[in-house]
Amino acid sequence: MATLMDRVRAYLRSPKGRQQVEKAKRMARDPRNQQRARSFLERFRGRRH
Repeated sequence: MATLMDRVRAYLRSPKGRQQVEKAKRMARDPRNQQRARSFLERFRGRRH
């Protein structure tokens, strides 16, 4: 039986998986999304202390 990581790796090698990776990379380069991520992390870290 394939492990979860094996299944994830297989998906990422598939055409659909490669499309999703490229989409994620494009989104990560967007300054607006970078700011959203920073804001989320700041809020998340703030709640833990």
